[in-house]
Amino acid sequence: MAENEWLSKDFYKVLGVSKDASDQEITKAYRKLARKYHPDLNKTKEAEEKFKDISEAYDVLSNKEQRQKYDAIRQFGMGGARFAGGSGQGGFDASGFADMFGGMFGGGAGGNGSRIRFSTSGGGNPNLNDIFSMFGGAQGAGAAGAGSPYGGAGYGYEEPPRPQQGKDRNSKITLTLRQAVKGATVSLSVDGEKFKTHIPAGVKDGQKIRLAGKGHAGINGGKHGDLYLAVSVKDDPTFAMRGRDIVMDLPVSVGEAVAGAKVTARDIDGNEVTFKVPAGSSSGTEVRIAGKGVQRGNTPGDLVGRVMIQVPAKPGLGVKHAAKEFDKAAGEYVER
Repeated sequence: MAENEWLSKDFYKVLGVSKDASDQEITKAYRKLARKYHPDLNKTKEAEEKFKDISEAYDVLSNKEQRQKYDAIRQFGMGGARFAGGSGQGGFDASGFADMFGGMFGGGAGGNGSRIRFSTSGGGNPNLNDIFSMFGGAQGAGAAGAGSPYGGAGYGYEEPPRPQQGKDRNSKITLTLRQAVKGATVSLSVDGEKFKTHIPAGVKDGQKIRLAGKGHAGINGGKHGDLYLAVSVKDDPTFAMRGRDIVMDLPVSVGEAVAGAKVTARDIDGNEVTFKVPAGSSSGTEVRIAGKGVQRGNTPGDLVGRVMIQVPAKPGLGVKHAAKEFDKAAGEYVER
């Protein structure tokens, strides 16, 4: 847009900012309007015209030198100086104009009370481009686009940087079976920063636990990535976890298995518990104590005793004889 059209354009109003707006405020206002009216995003004719107006406004106000000229000319056009007719040529009374621009551009516009005359091709009012040449050379705003983050008056649209979530991390942790059954609070370290996290009760060997926001930092203000913790659970010589149940071997004698008995044992916490072994139990028979398994959720698991019939490693003659008599009395109960 030519500089001689500046008197009819209120660029501050076009961008919706005050006349003392900072460069950052002007850029922010422009970007907001550009997203709304850019022809690639808004296909209406009105939006296209609006985008041209805001691009023209931004091209002038984002350039320090152009903005100074614009502010001065707007002030001049609103009564700071005046045109005056002369004999045969257009005249310009610069008494106020010189004071206005003297400090701004390093020198007066003609001295106090001087009369500056400009030749015009048509004999009418002077061309404002001639006036601008007094303080820095006329630079038409037609070269729109320089310095514009959205391509100026052109239609090239550059998306602002989008926030990107940071990359995820992977780590490992090893737990005892009791920690896996009961849950545990463990200490971890990421990039030298230590923190604690809770491992839920009932976690399985090979399971991965997601710790939100403990991954790599995001880009352009994006969220942190996540940390995925792979769990390894050590084998235990006495207990195993099966779903929400804790399973253990329960040694019993032949007599206890045959006649039934109350057999005491110790749970995973070392507390004494009592299993009721029914008469006629064989090795592999499972007996339960309700609620003594994994305590997670509204339905806790059970402690399961797996009957294991024990016999003497070196039976004497009396034991051997009693065993044979037992077999005779029991009959053919073993399915081979």
